[in-house]
Amino acid sequence: MTKSGHEPANGLFTNAVPLGAPLTPDFSRVLVVGRSPVNRVVVSKIIEKSGLKPISETPEAAAKMLRTVFPGTVILDGGADNRDCEGLMARLASLRSACRHDAPSVILLATKSHCEADPAPLAAVDAVVAKPITTEMLQPVIDRLLERARQ
Repeated sequence: MTKSGHEPANGLFTNAVPLGAPLTPDFSRVLVVGRSPVNRVVVSKIIEKSGLKPISETPEAAAKMLRTVFPGTVILDGGADNRDCEGLMARLASLRSACRHDAPSVILLATKSHCEADPAPLAAVDAVVAKPITTEMLQPVIDRLLERARQ
């Protein structure tokens, strides 16, 4: 299986959603989106420690993936100006409105200056975690949002 959850042997996505089917999030998967490969690896390692399966993608690849894969959580690395993943917000909001769960949960990894200047998260964002990214800061947020979404 590749990092995107695609199984080349049969050409199917592991949790693909057929048209018209009820949307059911896969709470075992976490989509990590960002331009920085280093940050994606760091976040993916934190996710793996909790027993979840990370899917690491650039914002462009994530937009395509969200058409067929429905992760329970999405972590967006906003980059230096916190705008790297703005193009995904509409798709995430539409997934959330079409689902009976409060999913996917969305976490924005933001620069500290953004968190101080605008502590209120965007409409489609459930939590903002200030960089630098640490296990102690990110893990409790993931756990809390997953628990809330599963209820």
